[in-house]
Amino acid sequence: MAQEKVKIPTMKTRLGCLSNKSDSYSDFTEFLPPAQDRATRCRKLSKDEVVLWADSFDVLLSNKCGLAAFQAFLKTEFSDENIEFWMACEEYKKIKTPAKLMTKINKIYNEFIDVKAPREVNIDFRTREVMRQSLAEPTPSSLNEVQARVHSLMEKDSYPRFLHSKIYQDLLDMQYTHCHRNSV
Repeated sequence: MAQEKVKIPTMKTRLGCLSNKSDSYSDFTEFLPPAQDRATRCRKLSKDEVVLWADSFDVLLSNKCGLAAFQAFLKTEFSDENIEFWMACEEYKKIKTPAKLMTKINKIYNEFIDVKAPREVNIDFRTREVMRQSLAEPTPSSLNEVQARVHSLMEKDSYPRFLHSKIYQDLLDMQYTHCHRNSV
């Protein structure tokens, strides 16, 4: 009986996907809102808006297409848990009833804060502990400190890389080309 030769992937092959960082993304549009919403929203997106994203991290986050582009960029860097956590905190702040606050904060804790969380954000022990203690009696502001830490981390670390990324540069070029074509 002849033995079949099984091809074992080399380390280079296995880690090949890790080399596909932000400058070699394929198509970030899959992370944008559904096509019908995206067409309307992004058609209205002007070059000035895209340029403004470079002025402030908060301006970027407050723009739906900017947030989607930043989220797509973080996915290429394997750190999208940060923006997902930030967005979950934004949703959490809108909750009014104590029972829903309790449910949502526990879900957020289990997904992002707990040391065994599947999408654990990088925070220090003290901040994690303050967050854990707030689980007993959650308020709409219970996540503010942790959210501020993650916001600061993204602003200082990921945001500057985003502004130099192919995703952002392509959006600038796309808006420039679109605007230039319309003015000719």
